[in-house]
Amino acid sequence: MSNREEERNGRGRPKRISPLADPTVVIDYKNPALLKYFVSDRGKIVPSRVSNVNSRQQRQLTRAIKRARILALLAYSAE
Repeated sequence: MSNREEERNGRGRPKRISPLADPTVVIDYKNPALLKYFVSDRGKIVPSRVSNVNSRQQRQLTRAIKRARILALLAYSAE
């Protein structure tokens, strides 16, 4: 396989690299810059199959995004 084929996930789109691949990154509701990466432009939480995170990280992300929304650090919907 060539590099171009390895970068694609079978649907013709390049695979997204998760910022959580770095083990030093902590999922926290007080970091809206990181959480915005996992929220779509419509304000929905991106599924784990798209964001390439495991189930444990997806649960932590969901919890952090919901807490950040309650504290008005993130918007509930697109503006």
